Amino acid sequence: MINTIKKTHHSSTAGFTIIKKDKQTRARLGILTTPHGIIKTPSYVFVGTYGKFLHLKPSDIPKTKSQLVIANTFHLWDTVLQSNKSMRQLAEKNKKLDTFLTQKLGLNIPTMTDSGGFQVLSLAFGDKNKVGKFMTGDSKPDASYKRSKIRITQKGVHFNFKGEKSFLGPKLSMKLQSKIGADIIFAFDQITSPLDDYEYNRKAVELTDKWAKICLKTRDPKQMLFGIVQGGLFKDLRIKSAKSIGFMPFDGFGIGGSYTKKQISKMLKWVVPYLPEEKPRHLLGVGKVADVFEAIDNGIDTFDCVIPTREARHGRLYTKTGHMDIRRGAFSNDKKVIEKGCGCLTCSSKISRSKIRALIKNEDRELNAKGQRWCLMHNMWFFNNLLNEIRASLARGSYQSYKTKFLKKFNS
Repeated sequence: MINTIKKTHHSSTAGFTIIKKDKQTRARLGILTTPHGIIKTPSYVFVGTYGKFLHLKPSDIPKTKSQLVIANTFHLWDTVLQSNKSMRQLAEKNKKLDTFLTQKLGLNIPTMTDSGGFQVLSLAFGDKNKVGKFMTGDSKPDASYKRSKIRITQKGVHFNFKGEKSFLGPKLSMKLQSKIGADIIFAFDQITSPLDDYEYNRKAVELTDKWAKICLKTRDPKQMLFGIVQGGLFKDLRIKSAKSIGFMPFDGFGIGGSYTKKQISKMLKWVVPYLPEEKPRHLLGVGKVADVFEAIDNGIDTFDCVIPTREARHGRLYTKTGHMDIRRGAFSNDKKVIEKGCGCLTCSSKISRSKIRALIKNEDRELNAKGQRWCLMHNMWFFNNLLNEIRASLARGSYQSYKTKFLKKFNS
């Protein structure tokens, strides 16, 4: 692969090199270079919310073929501000781990952090009108949904958290992300809800632009900074945001906000043509199997999602034909591995479905944790292997046929 890169690359910037483009879609093969290693793109990004993976040891992560981890700035906020002494102590033990985040992971691996904006949104409506990333059912934009729990100003967002008044804005987000030390960070943006109407999204795009400029001025120059495109479900606002953010001197671009599941592809078709071709693109919070292909089709290089790890901890395991709930009684005497031919540590160690089921249903915390570890190792490897096969198909020029063949077998 290294020889291929030297011979065939045709454009690069800010640590990103495009190796090859698919002739039928916007999909592309690339290399994203960071201080902690290279990332072969397209790539799945795994969510280690607190800078670690529950039930996994640092040595487990490379065995899953993981290339890139994203942590949560909001949840690391207090820890990183109080960590100077503990960081020095940890650094003395392992001088190779040179940032707060690599210390938390216990591993030198490329890392990202989000800006904290999505967590602020999640506090906005309280428990009654809890809103996530995606609109479901027949939900439609509704201006009556008020953010009673937060107050957005030109400088940032005021909110209550754990009974205390708090504030997060672009300058503080940059400061926190600098201290956390991720290789790739995101600008602080005004994320919108799927229920927000046109006027709300229009104002959010304007404020996101203003905050983007502040982030560029106050960033840590050692980190790659990605600007974020907003605009909700509205084509003209998405294009306006993509043009504006795309014109700014960011090292890459994130596509954020909220939209319906069915609109992922449509929204990307609006946005991607207006972003610089030579810079990396990241889709925030999307990662189901079908969505992976949609993202890659539309020129996305990286995407993060909690699905592989969250579902693993609840016993939902992925295979090339779909997924299974290992907790079901049907697996109580099943001596087969999760998937024949799978190269993950769980399957290659010949850990049976029945053993995993017994462990993950066990009330003993240590045994339950062992079961979750086997599930995590499998799911993370599955998604990484899927991306590895996608990259190989792009290199061969057979991406479309690979996609068709895979999705024909995969029952989502």
